[in-house]
Amino acid sequence: MTFPQRYEQAIIWIVSLCPAPDKFAHTYAGLLLWLIAALVMRKPLRSPWPLLVVFVLEGANEGMDRISHGSWQWHDTLRDMAATWFWPVVLTAALRWIPFLTQSRRDTTQI
Repeated sequence: MTFPQRYEQAIIWIVSLCPAPDKFAHTYAGLLLWLIAALVMRKPLRSPWPLLVVFVLEGANEGMDRISHGSWQWHDTLRDMAATWFWPVVLTAALRWIPFLTQSRRDTTQI
C-alpha cells in the first residue's frame, strides 16, 4: 500500500469521527493546526506565521487528495480550503486589527 493510499484511509477514519459532512473535519483541523502551530512556533495567534502553516498544510492535504483521486476535484477542493482556512483567517484578522481583543483590563470595576 502506498503512502497516498494510507493517508487517504487515515483521513476517511478521521472524518468518520466527525458529526456531519467532512467540512466539519476541515474546520476542526484548521483551528487545531493554527493553535498547534502558534504553540510550537511560540508566536502569538495574531501573527501571520501560524496562519501560513495552516495554508501550507491544507495545500499539502489537497495535493494528497489529488494524488489519491487521480485528478483535481475543484468543486470539493475549493470548499475544503475555504472550510479549513475560514476561522483561522477570521480570528487572526480580529486579533491583529481589533486591538481591544488582546488588551488586558486593569480596572474591571468600570463598565
